[in-house]
Amino acid sequence: MSDWQSTITPPALARLLRATPASATAGRQRRPAYRALAAQVQRLVSEGRLPVGTRMPAERELAAALELSRTTIATAYETLRAEGYLHSRRGSGSWTALPAGSSPPTDALFPLPPDSCGQLIDLGAASPAAPQPLLAEAAARAMEQLPAYALGHGHYPTGVPVLREAVAQRFTERGLPTTPDQILITTGAMSALDLVRRGLLRRGDRVAVESPSYAHQLRALRQSGARLVPVPQHRPQGAEQLPRWDLDDWRQVLRGASPRLAYLIPDFHNPTGALIGEEQRRELLAAARAAGTTVLADETMAELGWGTDRMPRPMAALDRTAEVVTVGSAGKLIWGGLRVGWIRASPALVRRLAADRIHIDVGTPVLDQLICAALIGERFTELREHRLARLRESVAALLPALREHLPSWRFAEPAGGMTLWLDTAGLSGAALARAGEQLGLRIAMGSRFGTDGAFEAFVRLPLTVPAAAATTTAERLAAAAAVAAAEQGRHGAPAAEALAV
Repeated sequence: MSDWQSTITPPALARLLRATPASATAGRQRRPAYRALAAQVQRLVSEGRLPVGTRMPAERELAAALELSRTTIATAYETLRAEGYLHSRRGSGSWTALPAGSSPPTDALFPLPPDSCGQLIDLGAASPAAPQPLLAEAAARAMEQLPAYALGHGHYPTGVPVLREAVAQRFTERGLPTTPDQILITTGAMSALDLVRRGLLRRGDRVAVESPSYAHQLRALRQSGARLVPVPQHRPQGAEQLPRWDLDDWRQVLRGASPRLAYLIPDFHNPTGALIGEEQRRELLAAARAAGTTVLADETMAELGWGTDRMPRPMAALDRTAEVVTVGSAGKLIWGGLRVGWIRASPALVRRLAADRIHIDVGTPVLDQLICAALIGERFTELREHRLARLRESVAALLPALREHLPSWRFAEPAGGMTLWLDTAGLSGAALARAGEQLGLRIAMGSRFGTDGAFEAFVRLPLTVPAAAATTTAERLAAAAAVAAAEQGRHGAPAAEALAV
């Protein structure tokens, strides 16, 4: 057990349990309440919706949240301990586990080796193939430049100057005047986010996040010891309309919780695809400034407006008095195998974060940076048009196929980005993921993108599915949906029924 564990509150666990069938195999037979509760927790842990190592609520608190007796909770916990799904230590509480020899839950968001792509359709990773021949040509250009850099030690904690200049110039072109000393080059966007977390957060600090939000960042924030405060997105007219920020909710959270950080994805949000307008951005920045909250703007999708030419300016351009740190990446625009990201912040913060990273990774590989500089600095327009053209092709094939084969599923069509957020009409995302594994399909279930297992009736699809594979993808999704629907029809009742006493 680590020194710090994520903790699930009694209300959050109660919501998870009410949305979870008691068992995939038990049928609808009546069982003691403690056994039904234990079976539900086992399923949540096995599916990864309740992460291993999560500190569970105290027995008395969970009993109150579920309106059950404390004896029922205590007996369920004892059952879970006996079966290896719960470990306990006096004075430290109880935390979830897997029995010895169990396989960890399948995670569709974990990248598969490229040679697996021929065996299944991977809908877990929203990452594009490399733009050829542009990448190869940029690599050749970088190799020509490399000998000049090879004369020194090769460590650039803030980044190679030519790339810092190219990234700063791109921010300036987007409406945010930027100098190279405001740019820190990192080893991908996740490294950038990690540096910001380490530099700005202490264990126990509150972080306001959109709900849903980027799954990997939510998990990383939890593992760092941050306390997440979810702010639900607002859908004006249902699943067919892209969500917006609910500014009343944001003002309430910023005033009441005083989070140290607010993590936002304003441009083609991952997973929902939402694009936030400038007026809402300004209002949220004003509320964050009043609360003393730093805004961490994840703009990794900002250049991917394949369906619109009307792009808002970067968050940091809209309120120069608010504290805004911006993160970007070459992974979506160019290629995920090119591990280059960046942070835009004040020169003082850039210097401090660069000093911090000396103890982590020293700097980003020089050759990767030179390749990125050759594309962003010299061939940006050509690069962006190539990427947008590929995305338009995929979208034009995939969306009609989904509407044909899954007519009851609903989604809002985004104007950019790489993700599509689908309402499965009540089908369990976890059941869909299990069925998909049998049918050669990896599915990213929606609960990965929530803070407490929410969004079970959603899945995220990448808009990077090749046009030629769109129909097959939709057909396999429909087949998985049929299997999941049959499972839900055959097996356990929802938790609210299973726990009735």
